[in-house]
Amino acid sequence: MTITMRNYALTWTDSNGTKRASAVAYDEPSAERRGREPATAGASGIAVVPVAVGQLPAIPK
Repeated sequence: MTITMRNYALTWTDSNGTKRASAVAYDEPSAERRGREPATAGASGIAVVPVAVGQLPAIPK
């Protein structure tokens, strides 16, 4: 049996309109939980995105 690790990161637009990406990758439940934090700070467009192991998402354009 092979277990495949999947990593997830967050992208969002902060309340000032600056596009952001997380500097940390999470497992899916943690990413979902951490995604609620930018929302409480007035962020929009929050997305949990899959990333390859050892990689982080690009900042959205």
